Amino acid sequence: MSEFVIVPPAQPIVPVVGGGTFPVRRIFCVGRNYAAHAREMGGDPNREPPFFFTKPADAVISADNVPYPSATENLHHEMELVVAIGTGGSSIDASVALDHVYGYAAGVDLTRRDLQDEAKSLRRPWDMGKGFDASAPIGPIAAVTRIGHPSSGRIVLSVNDEVRQSGDLADMIWPVADVIAFLSRLVALQPGDLIYTGTPEGVGPVCRGEKVIGTIEGVGELAFTLA
Repeated sequence: MSEFVIVPPAQPIVPVVGGGTFPVRRIFCVGRNYAAHAREMGGDPNREPPFFFTKPADAVISADNVPYPSATENLHHEMELVVAIGTGGSSIDASVALDHVYGYAAGVDLTRRDLQDEAKSLRRPWDMGKGFDASAPIGPIAAVTRIGHPSSGRIVLSVNDEVRQSGDLADMIWPVADVIAFLSRLVALQPGDLIYTGTPEGVGPVCRGEKVIGTIEGVGELAFTLA
């Protein structure tokens, strides 16, 4: 009788600026963390506390080509600052939250908007709209020791050299320290966790063959083509 051998998958990693890699444990994402984007998605930025959703760790991809996902005809880009957690903790106070950050990166939260919208209309979870394969492209992580803690700076995404999203990190409703504090009350953060911190206004569709470039002033860049 043959035996099944279970081989654990390799842990996803993200390159680090200057050399080395950052092993990824989990991915948390903040919804509607820029006022203008909250309004364009039908929310009220003056009333809503931060809320979170997740992606599987292996949704992370650092590559020149990102596969266009199955089961959608309305794939959207959402440009985001990504926080890499270096020191874990729970119920972290906002005053010391930044001490838990290893570094920052530019990332894109790819969204199957048609699946998400359908799930919302049926009051169902929208995991498959957000947590699919290769749905979390990310650029190299810049360590805090290299860039400090950016609290302002332009965040821009272009598709085929046309600017689609443009904002500033200072426009976040909940800055990084507050995001970490809120999230750590819900789960115990651990080294290797990534937090996608929300997107400015201008989200929209991206198609097969198009090139996406995202930059965050003082942090870095990512670029990929939807294969």
